[in-house]
Amino acid sequence: QVRLVESGGGSVQAGGSLRLSCAVYGYADNRYYMAWFRQAPGKEREGVAGTDMHGRTSYADSVKGRFTISRDNYKNSLYLQMNTLSPEDTAMYYCAADPSNPFRERLSKADFAYWGQGTQVTVSS
Repeated sequence: QVRLVESGGGSVQAGGSLRLSCAVYGYADNRYYMAWFRQAPGKEREGVAGTDMHGRTSYADSVKGRFTISRDNYKNSLYLQMNTLSPEDTAMYYCAADPSNPFRERLSKADFAYWGQGTQVTVSS
């Protein structure tokens, strides 16, 4: 059974940084596309950044230049380095994975089969 476990959330002041981690359990190989999503209260879950199994990345416009997604296939882990955080980045952050076409770039929640439980990020002004 596939399981994703996020960690690294917390509270930070505007302008600060956080690094999120996601550990993947239950996959026999690394042939899956992975992404970070976030959901603020009262808003839809939105894609933040994604990466294929070879490390190619894509980002939402709102985080380009501030967030960096990366993965370590040997450790079955996904990361999100978040810099220059603002209160607008406050949300629950979710790790997601999908094995169908591990190279197709996508950031729609409907395209992901597996989800973590989320980790809260709160940015104060």
